[in-house]
Amino acid sequence: MSDPAARLRGAGLRATRSRLAILGLLGELGGHRSADELVERSRSRGHPIARATVYHVLQSLERAGLVLDADAGPGRTLYESAADRHHHFVCQDCGRIVDVPCLAGAKPCLTLVLPGVVVEEAQVIFRGLCASCTSGRAAVAPGRARRAAG
Repeated sequence: MSDPAARLRGAGLRATRSRLAILGLLGELGGHRSADELVERSRSRGHPIARATVYHVLQSLERAGLVLDADAGPGRTLYESAADRHHHFVCQDCGRIVDVPCLAGAKPCLTLVLPGVVVEEAQVIFRGLCASCTSGRAAVAPGRARRAAG
């Protein structure tokens, strides 16, 4: 169901202008977006929307399961238009965030054995270098070695 109005109604929400705008922007932009990015993008298109409204809409969309908070560690909260829980890989060089499928297939994505507890969610954040940064470092390394030897 790619129609934002139908997705909202299917989740039991009214298709208000603000909800349609935010859900549409997240779908169009893709990736992992902050509330500030959504405010700015909406303003740049001539449709100003208050920051507080964006946060309120994101919370209602998240509760309805139409938007996920993209946990990528400390810093600003990021949101994405996604239906399935997943993990994230964060590049420590360029900051790129990549979706990683759940390790165990379904929420909570991991198995934990602790007597008497119920795990509802587990969050894993992989950190390292993305393919672009890894190849960029490999290309620079030979030059560094020559300079050090010379």
